[in-house]
Amino acid sequence: MFQRISLRPESLTFLASLLLLSLYNVPLWKHIFSIVPADADGLGMRVAFGVMVLAVFNFVLALVSFRWLFKPVLIALFLASSGVAYFMSQYGVLVDANMLRNVAETDVNEVRDLLSVKMALFILILGVLPSWLLWKLPVRRQPLRRELLGKLGLALGSMVVLAGVALLNYQGLASLFRNHHELRLLVVPSNYLHASYGYLREQLVVAKEPLRQIGTDARKAPAWQAHQRKSLTVLVIGESARAENFGVLGYGRDTTPLLKGQEGLIAFGNVRSCGTETAVSVPCMFSNMGRGGYDAAKARSQEGLLDVLGHAGLAVTWRDNQSGCKGTCDRVAGENLSHRKDPAFCSGGECHDEILLKDLQAYIDQLKDDAVLVLHQMGSHGPEYHKRYPSRFEKFTPVCTSNALNDCSQQSIVNAYDNTLVYTDYLLSGLIDLLRSNQDKLDTAMLYIADHGESLGEYNLYLHGTPYLLAPDQQKHVPLLTWFSDSYREDFALDTQCLEQARDKPLSQDNLFHSMLGLLQVQTEEYKGGLDLFAGCRRQG
Repeated sequence: MFQRISLRPESLTFLASLLLLSLYNVPLWKHIFSIVPADADGLGMRVAFGVMVLAVFNFVLALVSFRWLFKPVLIALFLASSGVAYFMSQYGVLVDANMLRNVAETDVNEVRDLLSVKMALFILILGVLPSWLLWKLPVRRQPLRRELLGKLGLALGSMVVLAGVALLNYQGLASLFRNHHELRLLVVPSNYLHASYGYLREQLVVAKEPLRQIGTDARKAPAWQAHQRKSLTVLVIGESARAENFGVLGYGRDTTPLLKGQEGLIAFGNVRSCGTETAVSVPCMFSNMGRGGYDAAKARSQEGLLDVLGHAGLAVTWRDNQSGCKGTCDRVAGENLSHRKDPAFCSGGECHDEILLKDLQAYIDQLKDDAVLVLHQMGSHGPEYHKRYPSRFEKFTPVCTSNALNDCSQQSIVNAYDNTLVYTDYLLSGLIDLLRSNQDKLDTAMLYIADHGESLGEYNLYLHGTPYLLAPDQQKHVPLLTWFSDSYREDFALDTQCLEQARDKPLSQDNLFHSMLGLLQVQTEEYKGGLDLFAGCRRQG
Protein backbone atom coordinates (compact mmCIF):
# COMPACT_ATOMS: atom_id res chain seq x y z
CA MET A 1 0.00 0.00 0.00
CA PHE A 2 2.76 2.43 0.97
CA GLN A 3 4.56 1.77 -2.33
CA ARG A 4 1.52 2.97 -4.28
CA ILE A 5 1.21 6.13 -2.17
CA SER A 6 3.92 8.74 -2.07
CA LEU A 7 3.96 12.43 -1.31
CA ARG A 8 6.07 15.39 -2.22
CA PRO A 9 7.71 17.13 0.78
CA GLU A 10 5.44 20.15 0.27
CA SER A 11 2.31 17.98 0.42
CA LEU A 12 3.59 16.15 3.49
CA THR A 13 4.35 19.49 5.15
CA PHE A 14 0.76 20.67 4.61
CA LEU A 15 -0.69 17.35 5.76
CA ALA A 16 1.46 17.33 8.92
CA SER A 17 0.47 20.94 9.68
CA LEU A 18 -3.19 20.04 9.26
CA LEU A 19 -2.83 17.03 11.58
CA LEU A 20 -1.08 19.09 14.24
CA LEU A 21 -3.73 21.80 14.08
CA SER A 22 -6.66 19.38 14.31
CA LEU A 23 -5.82 16.17 16.18
CA TYR A 24 -3.40 17.62 18.75
CA ASN A 25 -5.20 20.88 19.42
CA VAL A 26 -8.64 19.79 20.59
CA PRO A 27 -8.30 21.79 23.88
CA LEU A 28 -7.36 24.86 21.82
CA TRP A 29 -10.40 24.52 19.59
CA LYS A 30 -12.72 23.91 22.54
CA HIS A 31 -11.44 27.14 24.07
CA ILE A 32 -11.77 29.06 20.79
CA PHE A 33 -15.36 27.87 20.44
CA SER A 34 -16.10 28.98 24.02
CA ILE A 35 -14.73 32.53 23.64
CA VAL A 36 -15.65 33.30 20.01
CA PRO A 37 -19.40 33.57 19.31
CA ALA A 38 -21.10 31.33 16.76
CA ASP A 39 -22.57 34.17 14.69
CA ALA A 40 -21.35 35.03 11.20
CA ASP A 41 -18.52 37.24 12.45
CA GLY A 42 -17.50 34.64 15.00
CA LEU A 43 -17.41 31.84 12.43
CA GLY A 44 -15.22 34.01 10.21
CA MET A 45 -12.91 34.68 13.15
CA ARG A 46 -12.60 30.96 13.93
CA VAL A 47 -11.68 30.22 10.31
CA ALA A 48 -9.21 33.11 10.21
CA PHE A 49 -7.54 31.93 13.43
CA GLY A 50 -7.23 28.36 12.11
CA VAL A 51 -5.83 29.46 8.74
CA MET A 52 -3.32 31.73 10.48
CA VAL A 53 -2.02 28.97 12.77
CA LEU A 54 -1.96 26.53 9.85
CA ALA A 55 0.14 28.99 7.83
CA VAL A 56 2.62 29.38 10.70
CA PHE A 57 2.94 25.60 11.07
CA ASN A 58 3.39 25.23 7.32
CA PHE A 59 6.10 27.89 7.24
CA VAL A 60 8.12 26.41 10.10
CA LEU A 61 7.87 22.83 8.86
CA ALA A 62 8.94 23.94 5.37
CA LEU A 63 12.24 25.05 6.88
CA VAL A 64 13.01 21.54 8.18
CA SER A 65 11.55 19.45 5.32
CA PHE A 66 14.93 18.12 4.17
CA ARG A 67 15.92 14.51 3.56
CA TRP A 68 17.06 12.65 6.73
CA LEU A 69 15.71 15.48 8.89
CA PHE A 70 12.03 15.86 8.10
CA LYS A 71 10.68 12.49 9.22
CA PRO A 72 12.61 12.38 12.53
CA VAL A 73 11.42 15.91 13.35
CA LEU A 74 7.79 15.06 12.57
CA ILE A 75 7.95 11.82 14.56
CA ALA A 76 9.38 13.67 17.56
CA LEU A 77 6.60 16.26 17.24
CA PHE A 78 3.86 13.62 16.97
CA LEU A 79 5.11 11.70 20.01
CA ALA A 80 5.69 14.76 22.21
CA SER A 81 2.48 16.45 21.06
CA SER A 82 0.39 13.38 21.86
CA GLY A 83 1.61 13.42 25.46
CA VAL A 84 1.12 17.16 25.85
CA ALA A 85 -2.33 16.99 24.25
CA TYR A 86 -3.31 14.24 26.69
CA PHE A 87 -2.45 16.26 29.79
CA MET A 88 -4.05 19.39 28.38
CA SER A 89 -7.30 17.61 27.56
CA GLN A 90 -7.29 15.55 30.77
CA TYR A 91 -6.43 18.23 33.35
CA GLY A 92 -6.96 21.55 31.55
CA VAL A 93 -3.30 22.52 32.00
CA LEU A 94 -1.62 25.36 30.12
CA VAL A 95 1.98 24.83 29.04
CA ASP A 96 4.66 27.41 29.84
CA ALA A 97 8.23 27.37 31.18
CA ASN A 98 6.99 27.07 34.78
CA MET A 99 4.91 24.02 33.92
CA LEU A 100 7.88 22.46 32.15
CA ARG A 101 10.06 23.18 35.19
CA ASN A 102 7.51 21.45 37.35
CA VAL A 103 7.62 18.40 35.08
CA ALA A 104 11.41 18.37 34.95
CA GLU A 105 11.74 18.55 38.74
CA THR A 106 9.13 15.95 39.65
CA ASP A 107 10.00 12.51 41.00
CA VAL A 108 9.15 8.91 40.13
CA ASN A 109 6.20 8.70 42.52
CA GLU A 110 4.52 11.75 41.04
CA VAL A 111 5.08 10.50 37.50
CA ARG A 112 3.63 7.11 38.40
CA ASP A 113 0.46 8.74 39.68
CA LEU A 114 -0.13 10.22 36.23
CA LEU A 115 0.30 7.01 34.23
CA SER A 116 -2.83 5.22 33.02
CA VAL A 117 -4.18 2.96 30.30
CA LYS A 118 -6.03 5.96 28.89
CA MET A 119 -2.76 7.86 28.57
CA ALA A 120 -1.07 4.90 26.89
CA LEU A 121 -3.91 4.60 24.35
CA PHE A 122 -3.81 8.33 23.72
CA ILE A 123 -0.09 8.25 22.94
CA LEU A 124 -0.43 5.03 20.94
CA ILE A 125 -3.16 6.44 18.70
CA LEU A 126 -1.93 10.03 18.36
CA GLY A 127 1.80 9.44 18.73
CA VAL A 128 2.99 5.97 17.78
CA LEU A 129 0.52 5.18 14.98
CA PRO A 130 1.05 8.42 12.98
CA SER A 131 4.80 8.07 13.49
CA TRP A 132 4.78 4.52 12.12
CA LEU A 133 2.64 5.50 9.11
CA LEU A 134 4.92 8.44 8.42
CA TRP A 135 8.04 6.28 8.62
CA LYS A 136 6.59 3.85 6.08
CA LEU A 137 5.33 6.55 3.70
CA PRO A 138 7.64 7.16 0.69
CA VAL A 139 8.52 10.77 -0.03
CA ARG A 140 9.18 11.79 -3.63
CA ARG A 141 12.35 13.80 -3.87
CA GLN A 142 13.53 16.13 -6.65
CA PRO A 143 16.91 17.54 -7.61
CA LEU A 144 18.24 19.78 -4.87
CA ARG A 145 17.70 23.05 -6.75
CA ARG A 146 14.08 22.31 -7.60
CA GLU A 147 13.46 21.08 -4.05
CA LEU A 148 14.91 24.25 -2.56
CA LEU A 149 12.75 26.36 -4.86
CA GLY A 150 9.70 24.33 -3.81
CA LYS A 151 10.44 24.88 -0.13
CA LEU A 152 11.04 28.57 -0.71
CA GLY A 153 7.76 28.85 -2.57
CA LEU A 154 5.94 27.00 0.23
CA ALA A 155 7.46 29.22 2.92
CA LEU A 156 6.71 32.43 1.01
CA GLY A 157 3.20 31.26 0.19
CA SER A 158 2.58 30.53 3.88
CA MET A 159 3.77 34.02 4.82
CA VAL A 160 1.53 35.59 2.15
CA VAL A 161 -1.48 33.67 3.48
CA LEU A 162 -0.59 34.64 7.05
CA ALA A 163 -0.22 38.32 6.16
CA GLY A 164 -3.43 38.31 4.14
CA VAL A 165 -5.48 36.73 6.92
CA ALA A 166 -3.98 39.07 9.51
CA LEU A 167 -4.70 42.18 7.43
CA LEU A 168 -8.24 41.17 6.52
CA ASN A 169 -9.10 40.31 10.12
CA TYR A 170 -6.75 42.65 11.97
CA GLN A 171 -9.16 44.19 14.45
CA GLY A 172 -10.81 40.93 15.41
CA LEU A 173 -7.57 38.96 15.72
CA ALA A 174 -5.80 41.77 17.58
CA SER A 175 -8.66 41.92 20.07
CA LEU A 176 -8.68 38.14 20.41
CA PHE A 177 -4.97 37.92 21.25
CA ARG A 178 -5.01 41.05 23.43
CA ASN A 179 -7.85 39.78 25.60
CA HIS A 180 -6.89 36.10 25.66
CA HIS A 181 -3.20 35.72 26.47
CA GLU A 182 -3.81 32.08 27.29
CA LEU A 183 -4.14 31.19 23.59
CA ARG A 184 -0.39 31.03 23.03
CA LEU A 185 -0.16 28.49 25.87
CA LEU A 186 -2.77 26.27 24.21
CA VAL A 187 -1.26 25.92 20.74
CA VAL A 188 0.51 22.55 20.36
CA PRO A 189 3.44 22.15 19.60
CA SER A 190 4.55 25.79 19.82
CA ASN A 191 3.63 26.01 23.51
CA TYR A 192 5.95 23.26 24.71
CA LEU A 193 8.71 24.14 22.23
CA HIS A 194 8.75 27.73 23.50
CA ALA A 195 8.57 26.51 27.11
CA SER A 196 11.48 24.12 26.50
CA TYR A 197 13.60 26.93 25.09
CA GLY A 198 12.83 29.14 28.10
CA TYR A 199 13.57 26.40 30.61
CA LEU A 200 16.85 25.35 28.94
CA ARG A 201 18.01 28.95 28.72
CA GLU A 202 17.28 29.34 32.44
CA GLN A 203 19.31 26.22 33.25
CA LEU A 204 22.27 27.53 31.26
CA VAL A 205 22.15 30.77 33.24
CA VAL A 206 22.06 28.83 36.51
CA ALA A 207 25.01 26.69 35.47
CA LYS A 208 27.12 29.77 34.72
CA GLU A 209 26.27 31.79 37.81
CA PRO A 210 28.36 31.37 40.99
CA LEU A 211 26.46 31.10 44.27
CA ARG A 212 25.67 34.53 45.69
CA GLN A 213 25.60 34.75 49.46
CA ILE A 214 23.05 36.91 51.26
CA GLY A 215 22.57 37.80 54.90
CA THR A 216 26.12 36.99 55.93
CA ASP A 217 25.73 39.76 58.51
CA ALA A 218 22.88 37.85 60.20
CA ARG A 219 23.13 37.44 63.95
CA LYS A 220 20.84 36.77 66.87
CA ALA A 221 19.44 39.94 68.43
CA PRO A 222 20.52 40.84 72.00
CA ALA A 223 17.08 39.68 73.21
CA TRP A 224 18.31 36.10 72.83
CA GLN A 225 20.43 36.60 75.94
CA ALA A 226 17.26 36.60 78.04
CA HIS A 227 15.92 33.32 76.66
CA GLN A 228 15.54 30.73 79.39
CA ARG A 229 15.51 27.65 77.10
CA LYS A 230 16.60 26.38 73.73
CA SER A 231 13.97 26.80 71.02
CA LEU A 232 12.55 24.67 68.22
CA THR A 233 10.57 26.34 65.45
CA VAL A 234 8.90 23.86 63.06
CA LEU A 235 7.87 25.16 59.64
CA VAL A 236 5.56 22.80 57.73
CA ILE A 237 5.28 23.27 53.97
CA GLY A 238 1.98 21.85 52.77
CA GLU A 239 1.34 20.61 49.25
CA SER A 240 -1.60 21.58 47.01
CA ALA A 241 -3.65 22.62 50.04
CA ARG A 242 -6.23 25.23 49.13
CA ALA A 243 -7.55 27.48 51.87
CA GLU A 244 -11.10 27.21 50.52
CA ASN A 245 -11.39 23.64 51.85
CA PHE A 246 -9.98 24.17 55.36
CA GLY A 247 -12.58 23.82 58.09
CA VAL A 248 -10.77 26.25 60.41
CA LEU A 249 -11.04 28.86 57.64
CA GLY A 250 -14.79 28.55 57.25
CA TYR A 251 -15.28 25.63 54.86
CA GLY A 252 -18.72 24.03 55.16
CA ARG A 253 -17.22 20.62 55.90
CA ASP A 254 -15.26 19.96 59.07
CA THR A 255 -12.01 18.91 57.45
CA THR A 256 -9.96 20.11 60.44
CA PRO A 257 -11.76 18.92 63.60
CA LEU A 258 -8.56 18.39 65.60
CA LEU A 259 -6.96 21.71 64.74
CA LYS A 260 -10.20 23.45 65.62
CA GLY A 261 -9.77 22.14 69.16
CA GLN A 262 -6.11 23.16 69.49
CA GLU A 263 -5.77 25.97 72.01
CA GLY A 264 -3.58 28.75 70.68
CA LEU A 265 -3.96 27.91 66.99
CA ILE A 266 -4.27 30.99 64.76
CA ALA A 267 -5.54 30.50 61.21
CA PHE A 268 -4.85 33.26 58.68
CA GLY A 269 -7.47 33.25 55.95
CA ASN A 270 -6.30 35.80 53.41
CA VAL A 271 -2.97 34.50 52.13
CA ARG A 272 -1.84 34.17 48.51
CA SER A 273 0.93 32.00 47.08
CA CYS A 274 3.92 33.13 45.06
CA GLY A 275 3.23 30.64 42.29
CA THR A 276 0.89 27.86 41.31
CA GLU A 277 3.43 25.05 41.27
CA THR A 278 5.94 23.73 43.81
CA ALA A 279 8.92 24.45 41.57
CA VAL A 280 8.09 28.17 41.75
CA SER A 281 6.34 28.65 45.10
CA VAL A 282 8.85 26.86 47.32
CA PRO A 283 12.02 28.64 46.13
CA CYS A 284 10.09 31.91 45.87
CA MET A 285 8.73 31.84 49.43
CA PHE A 286 12.20 31.06 50.82
CA SER A 287 13.82 33.85 48.78
CA ASN A 288 14.02 37.57 49.49
CA MET A 289 12.66 38.53 46.06
CA GLY A 290 8.91 38.38 46.46
CA ARG A 291 6.58 37.34 43.68
CA GLY A 292 6.94 40.61 41.77
CA GLY A 293 10.72 40.31 41.56
CA TYR A 294 11.07 36.55 41.48
CA ASP A 295 13.46 35.07 38.95
CA ALA A 296 13.94 31.30 38.93
CA ALA A 297 17.50 31.41 37.64
CA LYS A 298 18.49 34.02 40.23
CA ALA A 299 16.82 32.04 43.02
CA ARG A 300 18.85 28.96 42.06
CA SER A 301 22.11 30.89 42.18
CA GLN A 302 21.71 32.72 45.49
CA GLU A 303 21.15 31.82 49.11
CA GLY A 304 17.74 32.00 50.77
CA LEU A 305 16.03 32.10 54.14
CA LEU A 306 17.50 28.86 55.47
CA ASP A 307 21.04 30.00 54.65
CA VAL A 308 20.48 33.30 56.44
CA LEU A 309 19.17 31.50 59.52
CA GLY A 310 22.27 29.32 59.39
CA HIS A 311 24.50 32.41 59.20
CA ALA A 312 22.81 33.59 62.41
CA GLY A 313 23.81 30.39 64.21
CA LEU A 314 20.52 28.47 64.13
CA ALA A 315 20.61 24.73 63.43
CA VAL A 316 18.49 24.21 60.30
CA THR A 317 17.18 20.83 59.11
CA TRP A 318 14.91 19.92 56.19
CA ARG A 319 12.82 16.74 56.26
CA ASP A 320 11.16 15.88 52.95
CA ASN A 321 8.37 13.50 51.97
CA GLN A 322 8.12 14.74 48.43
CA SER A 323 10.17 15.52 45.32
CA GLY A 324 12.73 17.69 47.10
CA CYS A 325 13.19 21.27 48.22
CA LYS A 326 13.81 22.79 44.75
CA GLY A 327 17.23 24.07 45.79
CA THR A 328 16.14 25.83 48.98
CA CYS A 329 17.74 23.31 51.34
CA ASP A 330 20.87 22.45 49.36
CA ARG A 331 23.22 23.90 51.98
CA VAL A 332 21.53 22.76 55.19
CA ALA A 333 21.16 19.39 56.89
CA GLY A 334 18.38 17.30 55.40
CA GLU A 335 16.89 13.95 54.64
CA ASN A 336 14.35 12.68 52.13
CA LEU A 337 12.00 10.16 53.72
CA SER A 338 9.71 9.57 50.74
CA HIS A 339 11.39 6.33 49.67
CA ARG A 340 11.80 4.76 53.10
CA LYS A 341 10.69 1.15 53.51
CA ASP A 342 8.82 1.70 56.74
CA PRO A 343 5.98 -0.82 57.11
CA ALA A 344 4.00 1.49 59.39
CA PHE A 345 3.88 4.48 57.05
CA CYS A 346 5.11 3.39 53.60
CA SER A 347 3.74 1.13 50.89
CA GLY A 348 3.60 1.05 47.12
CA GLY A 349 6.81 3.02 46.77
CA GLU A 350 5.68 6.07 48.75
CA CYS A 351 5.15 7.14 52.34
CA HIS A 352 2.31 8.88 54.12
CA ASP A 353 3.18 12.13 55.83
CA GLU A 354 3.31 10.61 59.32
CA ILE A 355 6.82 9.51 58.37
CA LEU A 356 7.82 13.16 58.91
CA LEU A 357 7.04 12.87 62.62
CA LYS A 358 8.80 9.54 63.13
CA ASP A 359 11.68 9.82 65.61
CA LEU A 360 10.89 13.51 66.09
CA GLN A 361 11.00 13.08 69.85
CA ALA A 362 14.50 11.61 69.57
CA TYR A 363 15.48 14.60 67.43
CA ILE A 364 14.15 16.94 70.13
CA ASP A 365 15.93 15.06 72.89
CA GLN A 366 19.33 15.50 71.27
CA LEU A 367 18.98 19.19 70.38
CA LYS A 368 21.98 21.17 71.53
CA ASP A 369 21.26 24.45 69.69
CA ASP A 370 18.29 26.63 68.85
CA ALA A 371 16.80 24.94 65.82
CA VAL A 372 14.53 25.39 62.83
CA LEU A 373 13.01 22.24 61.37
CA VAL A 374 11.24 22.29 58.00
CA LEU A 375 8.82 19.47 57.17
CA HIS A 376 7.82 19.20 53.50
CA GLN A 377 4.60 17.25 53.04
CA MET A 378 3.27 15.11 50.21
CA GLY A 379 0.05 16.64 51.45
CA SER A 380 -2.77 16.80 48.92
CA HIS A 381 -0.76 16.15 45.78
CA GLY A 382 -2.97 14.94 42.93
CA PRO A 383 -4.32 13.45 40.86
CA GLU A 384 -4.51 10.30 43.00
CA TYR A 385 -5.68 12.00 46.18
CA HIS A 386 -6.89 8.70 47.65
CA LYS A 387 -3.26 7.57 47.98
CA ARG A 388 -2.30 10.52 50.15
CA TYR A 389 -3.95 9.22 53.34
CA PRO A 390 -4.40 5.91 55.20
CA SER A 391 -7.81 4.31 54.68
CA ARG A 392 -8.94 5.14 58.22
CA PHE A 393 -9.06 8.82 57.24
CA GLU A 394 -11.59 8.27 54.46
CA LYS A 395 -14.25 10.40 56.09
CA PHE A 396 -16.00 11.60 52.93
CA THR A 397 -17.25 9.10 50.35
CA PRO A 398 -17.46 8.05 47.57
CA VAL A 399 -13.96 8.94 46.41
CA CYS A 400 -12.38 9.11 42.98
CA THR A 401 -9.74 6.38 42.70
CA SER A 402 -8.66 7.19 39.14
CA ASN A 403 -5.95 9.53 37.95
CA ALA A 404 -8.18 10.39 34.99
CA LEU A 405 -10.04 13.02 36.99
CA ASN A 406 -12.45 14.02 34.24
CA ASP A 407 -13.78 10.45 34.32
CA CYS A 408 -14.88 10.97 37.95
CA SER A 409 -17.74 13.03 39.33
CA GLN A 410 -16.60 16.33 40.78
CA GLN A 411 -18.06 15.40 44.16
CA SER A 412 -15.98 12.21 44.35
CA ILE A 413 -12.87 14.25 43.52
CA VAL A 414 -13.70 16.77 46.24
CA ASN A 415 -14.37 13.93 48.70
CA ALA A 416 -10.96 12.37 48.08
CA TYR A 417 -9.28 15.77 48.28
CA ASP A 418 -11.04 16.69 51.52
CA ASN A 419 -9.87 13.41 53.04
CA THR A 420 -6.27 14.50 52.41
CA LEU A 421 -6.99 17.58 54.52
CA VAL A 422 -8.50 15.43 57.27
CA TYR A 423 -5.17 13.59 57.32
CA THR A 424 -3.19 16.85 57.30
CA ASP A 425 -5.35 17.96 60.24
CA TYR A 426 -4.33 14.80 62.11
CA LEU A 427 -0.66 15.32 61.26
CA LEU A 428 -0.52 18.98 62.29
CA SER A 429 -2.53 18.43 65.45
CA GLY A 430 -0.24 15.54 66.41
CA LEU A 431 2.78 17.76 65.80
CA ILE A 432 1.34 20.48 68.05
CA ASP A 433 0.64 17.90 70.78
CA LEU A 434 4.23 16.71 70.57
CA LEU A 435 5.61 20.25 70.73
CA ARG A 436 3.32 21.10 73.64
CA SER A 437 4.50 18.02 75.54
CA ASN A 438 8.07 19.33 75.30
CA GLN A 439 7.41 22.94 76.26
CA ASP A 440 8.70 22.39 79.78
CA LYS A 441 12.24 21.98 78.43
CA LEU A 442 12.32 24.13 75.28
CA ASP A 443 10.36 26.88 73.52
CA THR A 444 8.31 25.34 70.71
CA ALA A 445 6.37 26.74 67.77
CA MET A 446 4.74 25.53 64.57
CA LEU A 447 3.96 27.42 61.37
CA TYR A 448 2.17 25.80 58.45
CA ILE A 449 1.81 27.25 54.96
CA ALA A 450 0.89 25.50 51.72
CA ASP A 451 2.99 25.97 48.60
CA HIS A 452 -0.05 26.56 46.38
CA GLY A 453 -3.68 25.58 46.03
CA GLU A 454 -5.49 23.15 43.73
CA SER A 455 -8.23 23.09 41.11
CA LEU A 456 -10.82 20.35 41.49
CA GLY A 457 -12.76 20.78 38.27
CA GLU A 458 -13.78 24.42 38.57
CA TYR A 459 -13.63 26.09 35.12
CA ASN A 460 -12.69 22.62 33.73
CA LEU A 461 -9.29 22.89 35.42
CA TYR A 462 -7.67 20.19 37.54
CA LEU A 463 -4.52 20.05 39.67
CA HIS A 464 -2.39 23.22 39.57
CA GLY A 465 0.29 24.99 37.53
CA THR A 466 -1.93 27.35 35.55
CA PRO A 467 0.05 30.55 34.76
CA TYR A 468 -0.41 32.87 37.73
CA LEU A 469 -2.22 35.69 35.93
CA LEU A 470 -4.72 33.21 34.48
CA ALA A 471 -5.02 30.89 37.47
CA PRO A 472 -8.25 30.78 39.49
CA ASP A 473 -8.11 31.75 43.15
CA GLN A 474 -8.36 28.09 44.18
CA GLN A 475 -4.75 27.64 42.97
CA LYS A 476 -3.44 30.78 44.74
CA HIS A 477 -5.38 31.06 48.02
CA VAL A 478 -3.45 29.09 50.65
CA PRO A 479 -3.78 28.46 54.39
CA LEU A 480 -1.35 29.81 56.98
CA LEU A 481 -1.57 28.40 60.52
CA THR A 482 0.53 29.23 63.58
CA TRP A 483 0.86 27.83 67.10
CA PHE A 484 3.25 28.94 69.85
CA SER A 485 3.92 27.47 73.27
CA ASP A 486 3.49 29.75 76.29
CA SER A 487 7.23 30.01 76.84
CA TYR A 488 7.85 30.71 73.14
CA ARG A 489 5.37 33.59 73.23
CA GLU A 490 7.13 34.95 76.30
CA ASP A 491 10.72 34.59 75.10
CA PHE A 492 9.99 35.83 71.57
CA ALA A 493 7.74 38.67 72.81
CA LEU A 494 4.67 37.67 70.80
CA ASP A 495 1.23 39.08 71.45
CA THR A 496 -1.04 36.33 70.12
CA GLN A 497 -4.21 38.30 70.84
CA CYS A 498 -2.90 40.91 68.45
CA LEU A 499 -2.22 38.17 65.86
CA GLU A 500 -5.77 36.89 66.24
CA GLN A 501 -7.08 40.33 65.35
CA ALA A 502 -4.84 40.40 62.26
CA ARG A 503 -5.86 36.97 60.94
CA ASP A 504 -7.80 38.46 57.99
CA LYS A 505 -5.04 40.87 56.98
CA PRO A 506 -3.97 40.42 53.31
CA LEU A 507 -0.75 38.38 53.29
CA SER A 508 1.28 36.37 50.83
CA GLN A 509 4.27 34.08 50.70
CA ASP A 510 6.33 37.25 50.23
CA ASN A 511 5.93 37.68 53.99
CA LEU A 512 7.56 34.36 54.94
CA PHE A 513 11.23 35.36 54.55
CA HIS A 514 10.95 38.51 56.66
CA SER A 515 8.41 37.10 59.14
CA MET A 516 10.70 34.19 60.00
CA LEU A 517 13.65 36.54 60.51
CA GLY A 518 11.53 38.82 62.69
CA LEU A 519 9.97 35.97 64.64
CA LEU A 520 13.35 34.42 65.36
CA GLN A 521 14.88 37.77 66.30
CA VAL A 522 17.53 37.59 63.61
CA GLN A 523 19.13 40.91 62.69
CA THR A 524 20.34 41.42 59.13
CA GLU A 525 20.18 44.06 56.41
CA GLU A 526 18.05 41.63 54.39
CA TYR A 527 15.16 42.04 56.85
CA LYS A 528 12.24 44.31 55.89
CA GLY A 529 9.95 45.05 58.80
CA GLY A 530 7.07 46.05 56.55
CA LEU A 531 6.82 42.45 55.32
CA ASP A 532 7.06 40.88 58.80
CA LEU A 533 3.54 39.75 59.71
CA PHE A 534 4.59 39.54 63.40
CA ALA A 535 6.12 43.03 63.55
CA GLY A 536 2.99 44.78 64.73
CA CYS A 537 2.30 42.13 67.36
CA ARG A 538 5.68 42.04 69.08
CA ARG A 539 5.85 43.37 72.62
CA GLN A 540 8.48 45.99 73.26
CA GLY A 541 10.87 46.01 76.24
